[in-house]
Amino acid sequence: MSCTAYLVADGPVRTIGPDEAFAYQGPGFVWTHIEGRDEVELARLKSGRDPVPGVAASALVAHETRPRCDRIGDGALINLRGPAAAELDDSDRLVSIRFWVRERRVVSVSRRPLLATADVAGHAEADRIRDPGDLIAAFARAISKQLDPEVAGLGDALDEVETDLEPRTVYRFRSRIAGIRSDAIAYRRFVAPDRDALVTLAHLEVEWLHEDDRLHIREAADRFARMTEELEAVRERAALLHEQVTDMRAEVLDQRSLMLAIVALIFLPLTFVTGLLGMNVEGIPYAQEPWAFWAVTAFCLVIALTIAAFFAWRNWLSR
Repeated sequence: MSCTAYLVADGPVRTIGPDEAFAYQGPGFVWTHIEGRDEVELARLKSGRDPVPGVAASALVAHETRPRCDRIGDGALINLRGPAAAELDDSDRLVSIRFWVRERRVVSVSRRPLLATADVAGHAEADRIRDPGDLIAAFARAISKQLDPEVAGLGDALDEVETDLEPRTVYRFRSRIAGIRSDAIAYRRFVAPDRDALVTLAHLEVEWLHEDDRLHIREAADRFARMTEELEAVRERAALLHEQVTDMRAEVLDQRSLMLAIVALIFLPLTFVTGLLGMNVEGIPYAQEPWAFWAVTAFCLVIALTIAAFFAWRNWLSR
Protein backbone atom coordinates (compact mmCIF):
# COMPACT_ATOMS: atom_id res chain seq x y z
CA MET A 1 0.00 0.00 0.00
CA SER A 2 1.38 3.41 -0.95
CA CYS A 3 0.37 6.97 -1.66
CA THR A 4 2.53 9.15 -3.90
CA ALA A 5 1.83 12.77 -4.81
CA TYR A 6 3.46 14.95 -7.46
CA LEU A 7 3.21 18.73 -7.53
CA VAL A 8 3.33 20.17 -11.05
CA ALA A 9 3.67 23.95 -10.87
CA ASP A 10 5.90 26.60 -12.43
CA GLY A 11 9.12 25.00 -11.22
CA PRO A 12 10.41 21.43 -11.55
CA VAL A 13 8.01 18.63 -10.64
CA ARG A 14 8.53 17.51 -7.06
CA THR A 15 7.15 14.81 -4.80
CA ILE A 16 5.10 15.97 -1.81
CA GLY A 17 3.46 14.25 1.13
CA PRO A 18 -0.20 13.14 1.18
CA ASP A 19 -1.18 15.81 3.71
CA GLU A 20 0.28 18.60 1.61
CA ALA A 21 -1.25 17.13 -1.55
CA PHE A 22 -4.80 17.06 -0.19
CA ALA A 23 -4.46 20.58 1.26
CA TYR A 24 -2.64 22.21 -1.69
CA GLN A 25 -4.47 25.17 -3.26
CA GLY A 26 -1.64 26.87 -5.15
CA PRO A 27 -0.86 27.13 -8.86
CA GLY A 28 -0.38 24.15 -11.15
CA PHE A 29 -1.94 20.82 -10.25
CA VAL A 30 -1.34 17.90 -7.90
CA TRP A 31 -1.40 14.27 -8.97
CA THR A 32 -2.08 11.92 -6.06
CA HIS A 33 -1.72 8.22 -6.80
CA ILE A 34 -3.00 5.67 -4.28
CA GLU A 35 -1.93 2.09 -4.86
CA GLY A 36 -3.25 -0.91 -2.96
CA ARG A 37 -5.89 -0.79 -0.23
CA ASP A 38 -4.69 2.13 1.85
CA GLU A 39 -7.95 2.80 3.67
CA VAL A 40 -6.59 5.93 5.40
CA GLU A 41 -5.73 7.61 2.12
CA LEU A 42 -8.92 6.39 0.49
CA ALA A 43 -10.93 7.95 3.33
CA ARG A 44 -9.30 11.32 2.58
CA LEU A 45 -10.85 11.40 -0.87
CA LYS A 46 -14.11 12.75 0.56
CA SER A 47 -12.43 15.22 2.89
CA GLY A 48 -10.17 18.26 2.60
CA ARG A 49 -10.66 21.57 0.87
CA ASP A 50 -11.30 19.98 -2.52
CA PRO A 51 -13.17 16.75 -1.77
CA VAL A 52 -13.98 14.18 -4.42
CA PRO A 53 -17.76 14.00 -5.06
CA GLY A 54 -19.48 11.07 -3.42
CA VAL A 55 -20.35 9.32 -6.69
CA ALA A 56 -16.79 9.64 -7.96
CA ALA A 57 -15.28 8.59 -4.62
CA SER A 58 -17.42 5.44 -4.56
CA ALA A 59 -16.32 4.60 -8.11
CA LEU A 60 -12.67 5.13 -7.22
CA VAL A 61 -12.77 2.55 -4.43
CA ALA A 62 -15.14 0.04 -6.09
CA HIS A 63 -13.91 -3.56 -6.17
CA GLU A 64 -15.14 -4.33 -9.69
CA THR A 65 -14.86 -1.74 -12.44
CA ARG A 66 -15.14 -1.51 -16.19
CA PRO A 67 -13.53 1.15 -18.38
CA ARG A 68 -15.72 4.23 -18.51
CA CYS A 69 -15.63 8.02 -18.78
CA ASP A 70 -18.27 10.23 -17.17
CA ARG A 71 -18.31 13.96 -16.72
CA ILE A 72 -19.29 15.16 -13.26
CA GLY A 73 -19.49 18.93 -13.06
CA ASP A 74 -16.17 20.41 -14.15
CA GLY A 75 -14.37 17.13 -13.54
CA ALA A 76 -14.33 13.67 -15.08
CA LEU A 77 -14.36 10.14 -13.72
CA ILE A 78 -12.20 7.89 -15.90
CA ASN A 79 -11.60 4.16 -15.52
CA LEU A 80 -9.07 2.34 -17.70
CA ARG A 81 -7.63 -1.16 -17.78
CA GLY A 82 -4.04 -2.05 -18.65
CA PRO A 83 -1.32 -4.67 -18.21
CA ALA A 84 -0.29 -5.44 -14.65
CA ALA A 85 3.20 -4.79 -13.36
CA ALA A 86 3.33 -8.35 -11.96
CA GLU A 87 1.87 -11.70 -12.95
CA LEU A 88 -1.80 -12.05 -12.07
CA ASP A 89 -3.23 -15.13 -10.38
CA ASP A 90 -6.84 -14.69 -11.49
CA SER A 91 -8.84 -14.65 -14.72
CA ASP A 92 -8.52 -10.89 -15.28
CA ARG A 93 -5.72 -10.19 -17.74
CA LEU A 94 -5.78 -6.44 -17.08
CA VAL A 95 -5.85 -4.36 -13.92
CA SER A 96 -7.81 -1.17 -13.45
CA ILE A 97 -6.78 2.37 -12.71
CA ARG A 98 -9.43 4.95 -11.79
CA PHE A 99 -9.04 8.73 -12.15
CA TRP A 100 -10.84 11.73 -10.75
CA VAL A 101 -9.64 14.67 -12.84
CA ARG A 102 -10.19 18.38 -12.33
CA GLU A 103 -8.32 21.49 -13.36
CA ARG A 104 -5.89 21.52 -10.40
CA ARG A 105 -6.19 18.02 -8.98
CA VAL A 106 -5.89 14.47 -10.26
CA VAL A 107 -6.50 11.47 -8.01
CA SER A 108 -5.71 8.01 -9.33
CA VAL A 109 -6.38 4.72 -7.55
CA SER A 110 -5.24 1.24 -8.53
CA ARG A 111 -5.84 -1.82 -6.36
CA ARG A 112 -2.93 -3.66 -7.97
CA PRO A 113 0.22 -2.23 -9.57
CA LEU A 114 -0.26 -1.07 -13.15
CA LEU A 115 2.66 -1.37 -15.54
CA ALA A 116 2.02 2.05 -17.06
CA THR A 117 2.21 3.87 -13.71
CA ALA A 118 6.01 3.74 -13.47
CA ASP A 119 6.31 4.91 -17.09
CA VAL A 120 4.01 7.89 -16.55
CA ALA A 121 5.68 8.74 -13.24
CA GLY A 122 8.99 8.85 -15.10
CA HIS A 123 7.50 11.30 -17.60
CA ALA A 124 6.22 13.45 -14.74
CA GLU A 125 9.61 13.47 -13.02
CA ALA A 126 11.23 14.38 -16.35
CA ASP A 127 8.95 17.44 -16.49
CA ARG A 128 7.10 16.24 -19.61
CA ILE A 129 3.66 16.48 -17.95
CA ARG A 130 2.39 19.99 -17.28
CA ASP A 131 -1.40 19.65 -16.86
CA PRO A 132 -4.09 17.02 -16.15
CA GLY A 133 -4.71 16.50 -19.86
CA ASP A 134 -1.05 15.59 -20.38
CA LEU A 135 -1.28 13.09 -17.52
CA ILE A 136 -4.36 11.26 -18.81
CA ALA A 137 -3.04 11.27 -22.38
CA ALA A 138 0.27 9.82 -21.11
CA PHE A 139 -1.59 6.98 -19.37
CA ALA A 140 -3.67 6.31 -22.49
CA ARG A 141 -0.57 6.14 -24.70
CA ALA A 142 1.42 4.02 -22.23
CA ILE A 143 -1.38 1.49 -21.69
CA SER A 144 -2.09 1.13 -25.42
CA LYS A 145 1.60 0.75 -26.32
CA GLN A 146 2.22 -1.84 -23.60
CA LEU A 147 -0.91 -3.81 -24.45
CA ASP A 148 -0.32 -3.83 -28.21
CA PRO A 149 2.52 -6.44 -28.17
CA GLU A 150 0.46 -8.75 -25.94
CA VAL A 151 -2.47 -8.68 -28.35
CA ALA A 152 -0.16 -9.11 -31.34
CA GLY A 153 1.44 -12.07 -29.55
CA LEU A 154 -1.91 -13.89 -29.55
CA GLY A 155 -2.13 -13.55 -33.32
CA ASP A 156 1.48 -14.71 -33.74
CA ALA A 157 0.83 -17.73 -31.51
CA LEU A 158 -2.20 -18.63 -33.61
CA ASP A 159 -0.12 -18.29 -36.78
CA GLU A 160 2.39 -20.78 -35.38
CA VAL A 161 -0.40 -23.22 -34.56
CA GLU A 162 -1.85 -22.93 -38.07
CA THR A 163 1.60 -23.55 -39.58
CA ASP A 164 2.45 -26.59 -37.44
CA LEU A 165 -1.02 -28.13 -37.21
CA GLU A 166 -0.97 -31.69 -38.53
CA PRO A 167 -2.94 -34.86 -37.73
CA ARG A 168 -0.04 -36.14 -35.61
CA THR A 169 0.09 -32.91 -33.56
CA VAL A 170 -3.64 -32.41 -33.20
CA TYR A 171 -3.78 -33.50 -29.55
CA ARG A 172 -0.85 -31.28 -28.57
CA PHE A 173 -2.35 -28.09 -30.05
CA ARG A 174 -5.92 -28.53 -28.85
CA SER A 175 -5.30 -27.08 -25.38
CA ARG A 176 -3.07 -24.33 -26.79
CA ILE A 177 -5.81 -23.14 -29.16
CA ALA A 178 -8.30 -23.12 -26.30
CA GLY A 179 -5.87 -21.06 -24.20
CA ILE A 180 -5.35 -18.48 -26.98
CA ARG A 181 -9.09 -18.15 -27.50
CA SER A 182 -9.64 -17.73 -23.75
CA ASP A 183 -6.98 -15.00 -23.59
CA ALA A 184 -8.51 -13.18 -26.55
CA ILE A 185 -11.93 -13.19 -24.91
CA ALA A 186 -10.46 -11.99 -21.61
CA TYR A 187 -8.55 -9.15 -23.28
CA ARG A 188 -11.47 -8.04 -25.42
CA ARG A 189 -13.65 -7.80 -22.32
CA PHE A 190 -11.74 -4.62 -21.39
CA VAL A 191 -10.01 -3.47 -24.58
CA ALA A 192 -13.24 -2.51 -26.34
CA PRO A 193 -14.54 -0.52 -23.32
CA ASP A 194 -11.10 1.15 -23.07
CA ARG A 195 -11.61 2.38 -26.62
CA ASP A 196 -15.10 3.65 -25.88
CA ALA A 197 -13.94 5.43 -22.72
CA LEU A 198 -11.14 7.22 -24.58
CA VAL A 199 -13.45 8.22 -27.43
CA THR A 200 -15.84 9.73 -24.88
CA LEU A 201 -12.94 11.46 -23.10
CA ALA A 202 -11.65 13.00 -26.33
CA HIS A 203 -15.03 14.69 -26.84
CA LEU A 204 -15.45 16.06 -23.31
CA GLU A 205 -15.83 19.83 -23.17
CA VAL A 206 -13.56 20.60 -20.20
CA GLU A 207 -10.98 23.34 -19.81
CA TRP A 208 -8.14 21.09 -18.66
CA LEU A 209 -8.21 18.99 -21.85
CA HIS A 210 -6.35 20.77 -24.66
CA GLU A 211 -6.35 20.00 -28.36
CA ASP A 212 -2.97 18.24 -28.33
CA ASP A 213 -4.20 16.06 -25.45
CA ARG A 214 -7.30 15.15 -27.46
CA LEU A 215 -5.09 14.23 -30.40
CA HIS A 216 -2.99 11.84 -28.28
CA ILE A 217 -6.12 10.36 -26.68
CA ARG A 218 -7.71 9.78 -30.10
CA GLU A 219 -4.49 8.13 -31.25
CA ALA A 220 -4.62 5.76 -28.27
CA ALA A 221 -8.33 5.12 -28.94
CA ASP A 222 -7.50 4.18 -32.53
CA ARG A 223 -4.87 1.76 -31.27
CA PHE A 224 -7.41 0.22 -28.90
CA ALA A 225 -9.89 -0.03 -31.81
CA ARG A 226 -7.30 -1.88 -33.89
CA MET A 227 -6.56 -4.21 -30.99
CA THR A 228 -10.27 -4.88 -30.59
CA GLU A 229 -10.54 -5.87 -34.25
CA GLU A 230 -7.46 -8.08 -33.94
CA LEU A 231 -8.88 -9.79 -30.86
CA GLU A 232 -12.13 -10.42 -32.74
CA ALA A 233 -10.12 -11.96 -35.58
CA VAL A 234 -8.10 -14.10 -33.17
CA ARG A 235 -11.25 -15.34 -31.48
CA GLU A 236 -12.89 -16.26 -34.79
CA ARG A 237 -9.72 -17.90 -36.12
CA ALA A 238 -9.33 -19.86 -32.90
CA ALA A 239 -12.93 -21.07 -33.21
CA LEU A 240 -12.31 -22.20 -36.80
CA LEU A 241 -9.05 -23.88 -35.79
CA HIS A 242 -10.87 -25.67 -32.97
CA GLU A 243 -13.37 -27.02 -35.50
CA GLN A 244 -10.49 -28.07 -37.74
CA VAL A 245 -8.82 -29.83 -34.83
CA THR A 246 -12.08 -31.60 -34.04
CA ASP A 247 -12.35 -32.76 -37.67
CA MET A 248 -8.73 -33.92 -37.64
CA ARG A 249 -9.30 -35.86 -34.42
CA ALA A 250 -12.36 -37.51 -35.93
CA GLU A 251 -10.37 -38.38 -39.06
CA VAL A 252 -7.56 -39.85 -36.98
CA LEU A 253 -10.05 -41.92 -35.00
CA ASP A 254 -11.70 -43.09 -38.24
CA GLN A 255 -8.35 -44.15 -39.68
CA ARG A 256 -7.44 -46.03 -36.53
CA SER A 257 -10.88 -47.66 -36.37
CA LEU A 258 -10.49 -48.69 -40.02
CA MET A 259 -7.10 -50.28 -39.34
CA LEU A 260 -8.51 -52.15 -36.36
CA ALA A 261 -11.45 -53.32 -38.47
CA ILE A 262 -9.09 -54.51 -41.23
CA VAL A 263 -6.96 -56.45 -38.77
CA ALA A 264 -10.07 -57.94 -37.16
CA LEU A 265 -11.52 -58.99 -40.55
CA ILE A 266 -8.24 -60.57 -41.55
CA PHE A 267 -7.90 -62.57 -38.36
CA LEU A 268 -11.57 -63.46 -37.99
CA PRO A 269 -11.55 -66.33 -40.58
CA LEU A 270 -8.07 -67.32 -39.46
CA THR A 271 -9.33 -67.62 -35.91
CA PHE A 272 -12.20 -69.78 -37.11
CA VAL A 273 -9.85 -72.10 -39.02
CA THR A 274 -7.35 -72.45 -36.20
CA GLY A 275 -10.14 -72.92 -33.67
CA LEU A 276 -11.78 -75.59 -35.78
CA LEU A 277 -8.56 -77.48 -36.34
CA GLY A 278 -7.50 -77.05 -32.74
CA MET A 279 -10.44 -78.94 -31.24
CA ASN A 280 -9.39 -81.83 -29.07
CA VAL A 281 -11.56 -84.44 -30.83
CA GLU A 282 -10.86 -87.45 -33.01
CA GLY A 283 -11.26 -87.31 -36.77
CA ILE A 284 -9.35 -84.16 -37.70
CA PRO A 285 -8.04 -84.80 -41.23
CA TYR A 286 -4.30 -85.17 -41.75
CA ALA A 287 -3.60 -84.72 -38.04
CA GLN A 288 -0.75 -87.18 -38.26
CA GLU A 289 0.78 -85.94 -41.50
CA PRO A 290 4.11 -84.05 -41.17
CA TRP A 291 3.17 -81.56 -43.88
CA ALA A 292 -0.26 -80.70 -42.35
CA PHE A 293 1.00 -77.79 -40.23
CA TRP A 294 2.60 -76.04 -43.20
CA ALA A 295 -0.46 -76.68 -45.32
CA VAL A 296 -2.71 -75.04 -42.73
CA THR A 297 -0.25 -72.14 -42.43
CA ALA A 298 -0.22 -71.65 -46.19
CA PHE A 299 -4.01 -71.82 -46.28
CA CYS A 300 -4.27 -69.11 -43.58
CA LEU A 301 -1.75 -66.96 -45.43
CA VAL A 302 -3.77 -67.24 -48.64
CA ILE A 303 -6.91 -66.16 -46.78
CA ALA A 304 -5.10 -63.16 -45.23
CA LEU A 305 -3.66 -62.07 -48.58
CA THR A 306 -7.02 -62.47 -50.29
CA ILE A 307 -8.75 -60.22 -47.73
CA ALA A 308 -5.93 -57.67 -47.92
CA ALA A 309 -6.13 -57.67 -51.74
CA PHE A 310 -9.88 -57.09 -51.52
CA PHE A 311 -9.36 -54.06 -49.24
CA ALA A 312 -6.68 -52.72 -51.60
CA TRP A 313 -9.00 -53.19 -54.59
CA ARG A 314 -11.73 -51.19 -52.82
CA ASN A 315 -9.16 -48.50 -51.85
CA TRP A 316 -10.00 -48.92 -48.16
CA LEU A 317 -6.35 -49.13 -47.11
CA SER A 318 -5.57 -45.61 -48.42
CA ARG A 319 -8.37 -43.86 -46.47
